[in-house]
Amino acid sequence: MNGIYDEARLALHAIWTRRWLALAVAWGVCVAGWLVVSQIPSRYESRARVFVQMQTLLPAGLSGQPQDQNADIDRIRQTLISAVNLEKVVRGTDLANSVASDRDVADRVAALAQNIKVTSTQDNLFEITTSAASPKLARTVTQKLIDIFVEQNLAGDRTQTSQSLAFLDKQLATRQQQLQDAESKRADFQNRYLGSLPGTGSVGDRIGAARAQVAQVDGDLAAAQSALSAVQGQMAATPQTIAGAGGVTGGPARARLAAIQGQLADAHARGFTDAHPDVLALKSQLAAAQAAARGEPTGVAGGGTGNPLYLSLQSMQADKQSQVAALRIRRNQLQSDLDLLNSKLTEDPEVAAEQGQIERDYQVLKDQYDQLLVNREQIALRGQAQSQTDQVKFSVIDPPTTPRVPSAPNRVLLLTGVLLAGLAAGIGGAFALGQLRATFATAPKLERATGLTVIGSIGEVVTRAQSDLRLKHLKIFGGATVGLVLAYVLLLGVEFLQRGMAA
Repeated sequence: MNGIYDEARLALHAIWTRRWLALAVAWGVCVAGWLVVSQIPSRYESRARVFVQMQTLLPAGLSGQPQDQNADIDRIRQTLISAVNLEKVVRGTDLANSVASDRDVADRVAALAQNIKVTSTQDNLFEITTSAASPKLARTVTQKLIDIFVEQNLAGDRTQTSQSLAFLDKQLATRQQQLQDAESKRADFQNRYLGSLPGTGSVGDRIGAARAQVAQVDGDLAAAQSALSAVQGQMAATPQTIAGAGGVTGGPARARLAAIQGQLADAHARGFTDAHPDVLALKSQLAAAQAAARGEPTGVAGGGTGNPLYLSLQSMQADKQSQVAALRIRRNQLQSDLDLLNSKLTEDPEVAAEQGQIERDYQVLKDQYDQLLVNREQIALRGQAQSQTDQVKFSVIDPPTTPRVPSAPNRVLLLTGVLLAGLAAGIGGAFALGQLRATFATAPKLERATGLTVIGSIGEVVTRAQSDLRLKHLKIFGGATVGLVLAYVLLLGVEFLQRGMAA
């Protein structure tokens, strides 16, 4: 323990004997360090928090694009510090006084891009941080960014909507003229080549429609013939007359009249009104049967009266026969049209090809026109919604702050660090020089170094003049040391004074 104590005393003695060197090194290091610290430019940070919420009155199908809130937030973050916006900031703040050419503007924009940060603290909450050389400039830049963003979102969307409507109106006018030309060409072709042909559309479409109608009529004709055969089979199994009283029979007209009256009574029993089509048809047949029965004798000798069921079947047979005849006539007409269309297609295939091309061109133009019209209506509706509400709801939660303390560098810490480093460098230099130029401050140290026994030692004898001189030097050394500390305090005062003036 005594050895460590002795070594500490020896080190302090070596440093004290070279105190002027330590003080000079400390002053040199501190002056150089403080000069470097003074050359570091101050950076002030202004912060603002804003709330941005995307709004729309329209569903995704009418807003022109799918609603993706995350994409909208990323777009806000990117466009807020875009080169265009930063150039507006440069030209709209005090930075404009320091630019003289486009190159200077580009340099300022690049510097701003490095000194502006936009971070998303939550889904719709953003923090804008601006770093600048002065507090006023930092706050001005932040406020200018917010103003530009508000201006773009209040007027930019409506301007874009108006431009889109103008463009679509121009395109619609062009497509409308093209569509009218195509319609005229189509009508002229119809008049020249297809005016005498049955149906509508191209030759192929007409042939397809005619074949479909023929197939349908064939089905109806087969059903009508089947029904006619069934009625004829029932008639073959039904007697024409039935036994009557006294051997007197009514004629066929009276029998038909009785059958119609029975059918009419049956219809009324089923709840049919007088306006029902079947009732109206039966009444029409009843009037004709009554007229025929009035001209028929009241009775004839015979073996019985006419069978009403047979007469009803006979009437049904007549109806079915008329249906079959009408369907056959219709089929013959359709087959004739089909033959005419096939012959036209065979004789002049180029006409069909030309018509197909005309129809395709017309359809393409019509589809384009319809799509443009739909797009215009959607954009117009979106513009009406934007005129009643803002697409982006923007509110400033925390306005831009005016910093009072520079964010970088921390001069108080740096000045203190330089002072400590200077003191450490002075003490370390004096100690290192003492190790290089070794002296023997005590007799035991001399004994250890030489291996010889030291008989004794003589202390230093100082005269009064030497003592006064040493005291004077000590005062000068103390003054220089206190001056170093005062210089440090003065620099701290200057730093705080500059902060107050900058604020």
